[in-house]
Amino acid sequence: MSQDKDYENTPKVSNDVVTLHEVLGESKLAHENVERNGLRRDKQAAWVAPGIRKTGLRRFEKLPGPYHHSDFTASRPSSGMSSARPFPVPKSATTGPCRVLFGASATAVGHTDGELLLQVALPVLGGHASETLLPAGSLISRDQPCTVFTDREEIAGFALAPAGEELEFAAFALYRRIFAAAAGRRLCRIWNYVPQINAVPGGLENYRRFCRGRSRAFEEHFGTGFERELPSASAVGVASGPLAVAFLATTAFPQHFENPRQVPAFSYPADYGPRPPSFSRATLVRRGTSARLFISGTAAIRGHATIAPDDLERQLPCTLENLQAIARAAGAGPAIGAVEGWQRSFKVYLRHAADFRVAARFLEQHLLSAEDAVTYLQADLCRADLRVEIEAVLHLPNV
Repeated sequence: MSQDKDYENTPKVSNDVVTLHEVLGESKLAHENVERNGLRRDKQAAWVAPGIRKTGLRRFEKLPGPYHHSDFTASRPSSGMSSARPFPVPKSATTGPCRVLFGASATAVGHTDGELLLQVALPVLGGHASETLLPAGSLISRDQPCTVFTDREEIAGFALAPAGEELEFAAFALYRRIFAAAAGRRLCRIWNYVPQINAVPGGLENYRRFCRGRSRAFEEHFGTGFERELPSASAVGVASGPLAVAFLATTAFPQHFENPRQVPAFSYPADYGPRPPSFSRATLVRRGTSARLFISGTAAIRGHATIAPDDLERQLPCTLENLQAIARAAGAGPAIGAVEGWQRSFKVYLRHAADFRVAARFLEQHLLSAEDAVTYLQADLCRADLRVEIEAVLHLPNV
């Protein structure tokens, strides 16, 4: 299907402005009561996804070889929470932030100045070299593969697969552990660091292998209709090392949003793999009088097709338009929170280090302000024809 045709068939929505106060009017998931066809406004005044499909194996999909019967248990009902017992908080727990450090020579859990953190092998091209998932918390688990921090309302952590483990099974197993670690809370943001994401071993791209394992883990945990529980996420490629996943979960009720310019990722057609990606375009979390909006990794995709394949200068404005559409749908306005008082941080992933100056100049002119935090990283992206991907975290201190 041509790009132009995909663009023309993109669902149209009303021009009504959705405000943050409308979005935060109720504390239920924004994906509840989704109609099967078309976009509509739900009770939380959020635009929700069209075409949530029934789950289960597609007709052409085969059961993966590395799995065992014990890996598949009966699906259990869920309201966004894990039914497993939460981790206890030991009195002797170490305190400190939960952070991810970029620019490492290898992806691993390491120590820096006595701080336990996830080190990711993504070269830093500019801006900040680390990201804080939880500013202050207690370390409550260092058991492999999960390292988990909590401030009692939220849990943040990271998990690494064993070196050399088959990628699909690694994703399935890591997500199982993450669901257990997040027991009693709801996932609101996930960051995936996938080794050799565009490599095609055995005829199936690594990203598609990862997506199949992740999807099966969500379906096993949440059952039919698991798409309602999918948080915002990103998945970028590292040159080598094990699969690594960082996550954040909350006791609040997150609201998940889709981009009216795009087909929801979890409804992509089979052209993109045996199972579609499992994430929402954005997740909004209210905690006390503050709110945070997590915008997933966003690229030049309309409908489900890549726009301007392998053309950075044309992909940049399309990516920005998608960020604006997502922010508007989630209540932060078309300026992506710039005039609504949000504190903003961005991560920009570039496939080629040589693209840094062009991308930075464009974003400084059209997106960034002096108050924004930004990190530029070199990373492979989920599609081989994408040159840039941008994600954001917006924080509004007082709603």
